[in-house]
Amino acid sequence: MKNAEKIKDIHERIYQFILRVLNLTKSLPKTTQNIILIAQITRSVTSMGANDQEADGTDSRKDFIAKYSIVRKEGKETNYWLRLIEDTNPTFKNRMESLRQEGKEIVKIVSTIILN
Repeated sequence: MKNAEKIKDIHERIYQFILRVLNLTKSLPKTTQNIILIAQITRSVTSMGANDQEADGTDSRKDFIAKYSIVRKEGKETNYWLRLIEDTNPTFKNRMESLRQEGKEIVKIVSTIILN
């Protein structure tokens, strides 16, 4: 797979991840704790998508790397919030496993893109 194809694939993968996280937040019980976690994860995961799209439109390698560095940072933060949500909402444990795995894989892929 060529680099351009990999980049297109990661755009769609990030977008689908964002949708999954946002759908998760809709189904969480609206406890005082969860309301805070929902707000935090919504900010970090949507920032991943926005910066991914900005990276796609940059004119320079430097800007591309800067935007993807933000995607990686926000991805790591999103993974932190997912872990907290899982640990404070045990009934969601089964649903969280594949979501957390996808978050980790996206961060690894983005890290590789930055390095290459």
